[in-house]
Formats: sequence, C-alpha cells, structure tokens
Amino acid sequence: MKPRVSLQDSAVRNGNFSLRIDPVRSEDVGLYEAQVKYKTEVHSCHVELGVITVTLSPPNPVIENDLLLMSCNSSHRASLVETCWFHDKRPGPTSRTFCTLSGALSILRPAMSDAGSWRCQLRYSDKEIISATFNLQILGFDGPTNPVVYAAAGSAAN
Repeated sequence: MKPRVSLQDSAVRNGNFSLRIDPVRSEDVGLYEAQVKYKTEVHSCHVELGVITVTLSPPNPVIENDLLLMSCNSSHRASLVETCWFHDKRPGPTSRTFCTLSGALSILRPAMSDAGSWRCQLRYSDKEIISATFNLQILGFDGPTNPVVYAAAGSAAN
C-alpha cells in the first residue's frame, strides 16, 4: 500500500498509533489490526474499514446537457433499502433531495446549476446509514439568459 499509508512518528511517541491511508481505494476494505509491544506487554486493536464509492458516467467533469448517471455503492453487507442524493449548492430550503431504491440517479440534461456539492446517503436494512460527499463539475456556459450584450462604442465588452 506504500506510498498511500503512513504513521505519524511524532504522534507515535505520544501513544497515538493511527494509520493514515490516502487515498482510500475499494480494495482497502477489510479488517486491520494494530499491535503495540512495550517490554513484555502486547496491546492490540482491530478496526474494520468500509468503503463507499461514488461513480459518475461520464467521469467528472461532465459536459452540460450530456446524460449523467451517478451511482453510489458501499462495502456494507446488509441489504440496501434506500439511496438519497442531496444537492447542497445552496444550503437550506433551496437544496434538492432525490431518493431512489437502486442507488443510481440520472440527470438527463445536466446544467451549470447542477454543479457543486452532492451527497449520497445509503440506508440499509440493519438501520446503518452511510454517506459520502463529492463535488460535481459541469463544463458549460454560465452566461446571461439574454444572449444580447450592449456596450458603448470605444469601450470594452466581456
């Protein structure tokens, strides 16, 4: 897993034996064990790493007006009950929410207003709720709604 895995040497001296994985990949799923030996004592702990994957088709950045399919999956073993998608470009009452049973969301004609922060939330039969956030980038024209721009003769126009 090198060079994605590291231990912080300064933290180890203070008793923090945390393992850092950056970036996490789907194949990193599983049970991890840490063992610390001090003189004759051995201490260990187990941590299970689960991974959630957000897939865009086509991949990020998406071209405006092209069909977009977003899917969200995780390594959780229980049955998936519901997937909800939250678009938080404008937090508060203007944010949009979409819930599906399949885990996928399609946007037929993505617009510049669809760009920004999206969160998928997976709800499972064992009451577990898992979520991931990602930034959707849209390539397109974000100009005035009226394509006519007037400028004074001799001045600059943008």
